[in-house]
Amino acid sequence: MQSVAVIGLGRFGSALALELMASGAEVLGVDESEEIVQSLNGKLTHVVQADSTKEDVLRQLAVPEFDRVVVAIGSDIQASILTTSLLLRFGISNLWAKAVSEQHGMILEQLGVPHVIYPEKDMGRRVAHLVRGSMRDFLEIGDGFALVTTTPPERFVGVPLRDLEIRSKWGVTVTAVKPADLPWEYTTADTVLRLDDLIIVAGATRRAEAFSQLR
Repeated sequence: MQSVAVIGLGRFGSALALELMASGAEVLGVDESEEIVQSLNGKLTHVVQADSTKEDVLRQLAVPEFDRVVVAIGSDIQASILTTSLLLRFGISNLWAKAVSEQHGMILEQLGVPHVIYPEKDMGRRVAHLVRGSMRDFLEIGDGFALVTTTPPERFVGVPLRDLEIRSKWGVTVTAVKPADLPWEYTTADTVLRLDDLIIVAGATRRAEAFSQLR
């Protein structure tokens, strides 16, 4: 079982910690707020009210022994930087830190944090793509590459994928399909799409987005 320490239990940190618990991880939650700690009591493996900027506190909580550590502090940038500096001094390699601004992120990167995350910025970009097209979901997995969940254009319904030549004509690949009331399955050259299917399209972000707008 993986162990994860989540330091900072605001909206992002709490959601992250609860999702990690649901996935089967052992989770230590740390926050300065007694109210927040009380609200998560019994929902995480351990949840503690503590000042994460103190080296002795982190050692007493055995944070350096965890497989992964996430610094999700967002309201106090100084606390975020001090906590992160201590964790780096401990030699923690699987470290994620939340940045609330470009400047905050630059400091974390300069400190040597291997994974700097921008939850609000990333969510804003994701929602922007959803708003612009007919996508059900959007996930950018690298610079200029995305996975899009959408419905098949009507012109593609009832025809085997091999005959549609989607990759050569639109530069994307239909990788999976979910018929109504059935689980997801990989597509093959023989897959025939139906109007009420959901499909996952992989490709360059602009091409995948343009494909989702075809009707």
